[in-house]
Amino acid sequence: MVAVRVSKLTAKGAATRRRIIEGAAAEIREHGAAATTLDQVCARTSTSKSQIFHYFPGGKEELLLAVAERQADLVLEDQEPHLSNLTTWQAWTGWRDAVVARYRKQGINCPLGILITELGRTTPAAQALTARLLEQWQAALRTGIRHMQESGDIDRRLDPDRTAAAILAAVQGGVSILMSTGRITHLEAALDTSLTLLRATA
Repeated sequence: MVAVRVSKLTAKGAATRRRIIEGAAAEIREHGAAATTLDQVCARTSTSKSQIFHYFPGGKEELLLAVAERQADLVLEDQEPHLSNLTTWQAWTGWRDAVVARYRKQGINCPLGILITELGRTTPAAQALTARLLEQWQAALRTGIRHMQESGDIDRRLDPDRTAAAILAAVQGGVSILMSTGRITHLEAALDTSLTLLRATA
Protein backbone atom coordinates (compact mmCIF):
# COMPACT_ATOMS: atom_id res chain seq x y z
CA MET A 1 0.00 0.00 0.00
CA VAL A 2 1.00 3.61 -0.52
CA ALA A 3 1.15 5.78 2.58
CA VAL A 4 -1.19 8.76 2.88
CA ARG A 5 0.58 11.84 1.60
CA VAL A 6 0.93 14.24 4.51
CA SER A 7 0.85 17.25 2.18
CA LYS A 8 -2.64 16.26 0.98
CA LEU A 9 -4.19 15.91 4.43
CA THR A 10 -6.79 18.35 5.68
CA ALA A 11 -5.95 20.35 8.80
CA LYS A 12 -8.12 17.94 10.82
CA GLY A 13 -6.47 14.92 9.20
CA ALA A 14 -2.99 16.28 9.86
CA ALA A 15 -3.91 16.91 13.50
CA THR A 16 -5.22 13.35 13.86
CA ARG A 17 -2.10 11.89 12.28
CA ARG A 18 0.09 14.00 14.57
CA ARG A 19 -1.94 12.89 17.61
CA ILE A 20 -1.43 9.25 16.66
CA ILE A 21 2.32 9.76 16.27
CA GLU A 22 2.60 11.57 19.60
CA GLY A 23 0.49 8.94 21.33
CA ALA A 24 2.60 6.14 19.88
CA ALA A 25 5.76 7.96 20.99
CA ALA A 26 4.39 8.19 24.55
CA GLU A 27 3.55 4.48 24.58
CA ILE A 28 7.02 3.61 23.30
CA ARG A 29 8.67 5.73 26.00
CA GLU A 30 6.63 3.94 28.66
CA HIS A 31 6.62 0.37 27.37
CA GLY A 32 9.22 0.09 24.61
CA ALA A 33 8.67 -0.29 20.88
CA ALA A 34 8.27 -4.06 20.85
CA ALA A 35 5.64 -4.05 23.62
CA THR A 36 3.61 -1.19 22.15
CA THR A 37 0.48 -2.39 20.35
CA LEU A 38 -1.92 -0.62 18.03
CA ASP A 39 -4.68 -1.22 20.59
CA GLN A 40 -2.69 0.75 23.15
CA VAL A 41 -2.16 3.59 20.68
CA CYS A 42 -5.88 3.62 19.87
CA ALA A 43 -6.79 3.81 23.56
CA ARG A 44 -4.33 6.62 24.26
CA THR A 45 -5.27 8.71 21.22
CA SER A 46 -9.02 8.00 21.13
CA THR A 47 -8.76 6.71 17.58
CA SER A 48 -9.77 3.48 15.88
CA LYS A 49 -7.63 0.94 14.10
CA SER A 50 -9.27 1.94 10.82
CA GLN A 51 -8.00 5.48 11.39
CA ILE A 52 -4.50 4.24 12.14
CA PHE A 53 -4.45 2.15 8.98
CA HIS A 54 -5.84 5.09 7.01
CA TYR A 55 -2.87 7.26 7.97
CA PHE A 56 -0.38 4.39 8.22
CA PRO A 57 -1.37 1.70 5.69
CA GLY A 58 1.71 -0.32 6.58
CA GLY A 59 0.47 -0.75 10.13
CA LYS A 60 2.76 -0.72 13.14
CA GLU A 61 5.99 -0.70 11.12
CA GLU A 62 4.97 2.40 9.20
CA LEU A 63 3.77 4.08 12.39
CA LEU A 64 7.09 3.32 14.08
CA LEU A 65 8.92 4.87 11.16
CA ALA A 66 6.77 8.00 11.43
CA VAL A 67 7.54 8.22 15.15
CA ALA A 68 11.24 7.75 14.40
CA GLU A 69 11.11 10.54 11.82
CA ARG A 70 9.54 12.85 14.39
CA GLN A 71 12.18 11.90 16.96
CA ALA A 72 14.91 12.67 14.39
CA ASP A 73 13.39 16.10 13.81
CA LEU A 74 13.36 16.72 17.57
CA VAL A 75 17.09 15.97 17.78
CA LEU A 76 17.70 19.01 15.57
CA GLU A 77 14.88 21.17 16.94
CA ASP A 78 16.24 20.81 20.47
CA GLN A 79 19.50 22.44 19.31
CA GLU A 80 17.76 25.58 18.09
CA PRO A 81 18.01 28.52 17.79
CA HIS A 82 21.75 27.93 18.04
CA LEU A 83 22.30 25.28 15.36
CA SER A 84 20.94 27.47 12.56
CA ASN A 85 22.94 30.51 13.61
CA LEU A 86 26.49 29.40 14.43
CA THR A 87 27.94 32.80 13.53
CA THR A 88 29.71 33.72 16.79
CA TRP A 89 31.59 31.89 19.51
CA GLN A 90 28.72 32.74 21.84
CA ALA A 91 26.35 30.91 19.47
CA TRP A 92 28.67 27.89 19.36
CA THR A 93 28.78 27.82 23.18
CA GLY A 94 24.99 28.07 23.27
CA TRP A 95 24.79 25.16 20.84
CA ARG A 96 27.17 23.13 23.00
CA ASP A 97 25.03 23.78 26.07
CA ALA A 98 21.83 22.88 24.19
CA VAL A 99 23.28 19.54 23.07
CA VAL A 100 24.44 18.68 26.59
CA ALA A 101 21.08 19.70 28.07
CA ARG A 102 19.19 17.59 25.54
CA TYR A 103 21.14 14.42 26.20
CA ARG A 104 21.32 14.97 29.96
CA LYS A 105 17.52 15.10 29.97
CA GLN A 106 17.30 12.05 27.71
CA GLY A 107 19.68 9.95 29.80
CA ILE A 108 20.39 6.39 28.75
CA ASN A 109 17.09 5.91 26.93
CA CYS A 110 17.20 7.16 23.34
CA PRO A 111 13.75 6.87 21.72
CA LEU A 112 15.23 7.26 18.25
CA GLY A 113 17.86 4.60 18.88
CA ILE A 114 15.22 2.21 20.20
CA LEU A 115 13.03 2.77 17.17
CA ILE A 116 15.86 2.37 14.69
CA THR A 117 16.79 -0.90 16.38
CA GLU A 118 13.20 -2.09 16.23
CA LEU A 119 12.92 -1.19 12.54
CA GLY A 120 16.23 -2.89 11.83
CA ARG A 121 19.34 -0.80 11.44
CA THR A 122 20.16 -2.32 8.06
CA THR A 123 16.74 -1.76 6.49
CA PRO A 124 16.61 0.90 3.75
CA ALA A 125 14.05 2.97 5.68
CA ALA A 126 16.10 3.04 8.89
CA GLN A 127 19.33 3.78 7.04
CA ALA A 128 17.70 6.58 5.04
CA LEU A 129 16.30 8.15 8.20
CA THR A 130 19.62 8.01 10.02
CA ALA A 131 21.46 9.37 6.99
CA ARG A 132 19.01 12.27 6.66
CA LEU A 133 19.41 13.25 10.30
CA LEU A 134 23.22 13.14 10.15
CA GLU A 135 23.35 14.99 6.81
CA GLN A 136 21.16 17.83 8.09
CA TRP A 137 23.13 18.07 11.33
CA GLN A 138 26.47 18.05 9.52
CA ALA A 139 25.25 20.63 6.99
CA ALA A 140 24.30 23.05 9.76
CA LEU A 141 27.70 22.65 11.42
CA ARG A 142 29.43 23.07 8.05
CA THR A 143 27.54 26.31 7.40
CA GLY A 144 28.56 27.62 10.81
CA ILE A 145 32.21 26.77 10.23
CA ARG A 146 32.20 28.48 6.83
CA HIS A 147 30.68 31.63 8.34
CA MET A 148 33.33 31.70 11.05
CA GLN A 149 36.04 31.23 8.43
CA GLU A 150 34.70 34.17 6.45
CA SER A 151 34.77 36.35 9.55
CA GLY A 152 38.34 35.26 10.33
CA ASP A 153 37.46 33.34 13.49
CA ILE A 154 38.41 29.92 12.12
CA ASP A 155 41.37 29.03 9.90
CA ARG A 156 40.32 28.98 6.23
CA ARG A 157 42.64 26.05 5.60
CA LEU A 158 40.30 23.71 7.48
CA ASP A 159 37.95 21.67 5.32
CA PRO A 160 34.48 22.73 6.58
CA ASP A 161 32.79 19.48 5.69
CA ARG A 162 35.41 17.17 7.21
CA THR A 163 35.62 19.37 10.31
CA ALA A 164 31.83 19.27 10.70
CA ALA A 165 31.92 15.49 10.23
CA ALA A 166 34.59 15.16 12.93
CA ILE A 167 32.58 17.25 15.41
CA LEU A 168 29.45 15.22 14.68
CA ALA A 169 31.38 11.97 15.12
CA ALA A 170 32.72 13.23 18.46
CA VAL A 171 29.20 14.08 19.61
CA GLN A 172 27.82 10.70 18.57
CA GLY A 173 30.67 8.95 20.33
CA GLY A 174 29.87 10.83 23.51
CA VAL A 175 26.18 9.98 23.15
CA SER A 176 26.99 6.29 22.67
CA ILE A 177 29.04 6.26 25.87
CA LEU A 178 26.24 8.06 27.69
CA MET A 179 23.75 5.42 26.59
CA SER A 180 26.11 2.65 27.71
CA THR A 181 27.20 4.08 31.06
CA GLY A 182 24.82 6.87 32.02
CA ARG A 183 27.77 9.29 32.15
CA ILE A 184 27.60 12.53 30.20
CA THR A 185 31.19 13.58 30.90
CA HIS A 186 32.52 12.11 27.64
CA LEU A 187 29.98 14.08 25.59
CA GLU A 188 30.93 17.26 27.43
CA ALA A 189 34.63 16.54 26.84
CA ALA A 190 34.02 15.87 23.14
CA LEU A 191 32.18 19.15 22.66
CA ASP A 192 34.55 21.24 24.75
CA THR A 193 37.63 19.84 23.03
CA SER A 194 36.09 20.35 19.58
CA LEU A 195 35.34 24.00 20.30
CA THR A 196 38.78 24.54 21.85
CA LEU A 197 40.43 23.15 18.72
CA LEU A 198 38.28 25.34 16.47
CA ARG A 199 39.23 28.43 18.46
CA ALA A 200 42.91 27.48 18.34
CA THR A 201 42.89 27.61 14.53
CA ALA A 202 41.82 31.25 14.39
